[in-house]
Amino acid sequence: MERYPILEFNLEKLYNNTKIITNLCRDYGINVAGIIKGFGGIPEGAEEMARGGCHQIGSSRIEQLKALKERGIDIPLLMVRIPMMCEIEDVVKYSDICLVSERETLNMLNAEAKKQNKKYGVVLMHDLGDLREGVFTKEELVELAEYVEYSLSSLVLEGIGTNLSCYGSVAPTTENLSRLADAASEIENKLNRKLNIVSGGGTTTLPLMVRGGVPKKINHLRIGEGINNTQDLPLYWDTNIEGLDPDVFVLKAQIVELNEKPTHPIGQLMVNAFGDLPHYEDRGIRKRAILALGNQDLGDSSRLVPKDKDIIVLGASSDHTILDIHDCKTEYKLGDIVEFNILYQAMLMTSLSDYVYKKIIK
Repeated sequence: MERYPILEFNLEKLYNNTKIITNLCRDYGINVAGIIKGFGGIPEGAEEMARGGCHQIGSSRIEQLKALKERGIDIPLLMVRIPMMCEIEDVVKYSDICLVSERETLNMLNAEAKKQNKKYGVVLMHDLGDLREGVFTKEELVELAEYVEYSLSSLVLEGIGTNLSCYGSVAPTTENLSRLADAASEIENKLNRKLNIVSGGGTTTLPLMVRGGVPKKINHLRIGEGINNTQDLPLYWDTNIEGLDPDVFVLKAQIVELNEKPTHPIGQLMVNAFGDLPHYEDRGIRKRAILALGNQDLGDSSRLVPKDKDIIVLGASSDHTILDIHDCKTEYKLGDIVEFNILYQAMLMTSLSDYVYKKIIK
């Protein structure tokens, strides 16, 4: 008997989505680094993204890049989290390029690259207001670029980049990306050469790109969600890209209880298992199903999108997810399987959970 919950991972759909996005970006003069951290770095997925036209494969976890390097993948590997000092040796050994914002980190990367007898690539990060990683002023960025170019002989300055929307929710715009483009041009003038990479963010830059708002100097994006979790594009950013398949990942969970119960808890309320006090709407007695799946696996049950559009996800505790199935046309039975599309957070969490079985569909 098959064990649940199951996260199905469809490699053909991942490949097709990758081809669509890389071809589209190429039309705008942009290369794609395919980001694999969102699905736990599953190697088969990384290989399909490489086959689908990505110029690099990237992750925030050096362990995932190490697994790919040891598997013999033939594509440059990009470390997209600025490195910890404790992992410098592995970063240089198992990746080819990393994002950097600190001078001391650059010094350590240079020393380690020299020790390993290799040239190592770096992309300097410029904070345009999202307030995550990056040098904050253009003047400091230009100075740091010159420092890498002329003082760190074992490093190669591949380019500059930025992060937008991930922490501060700052949207990519023509205005803020023009600041990145201007900084790139100034650095190129100082160094008397072209930069290979001017990286304008990730998936959240795609909507601006398809509307023609990304400056031509931007030639690189770091995209994971827009390939492997494509329902986020129309849901969050009102962007539909023809041909993208939302079913790269499908989550399946089993019903362990069916009952008719009130919709408002009975008794004095307090915070729930996660310290929250949710709002409960009293809709009378309704039919409910409980799944053997919870926020320990999902992060947040509101990131589930039932394939049966008559199902309402009411919420979850650590190990149980509660559904309203009162209006469903399907007559669900105990032991039946309920299928979901999943948004980014749920993809991230389920792909890493030891308690969610992974099924790769080729």
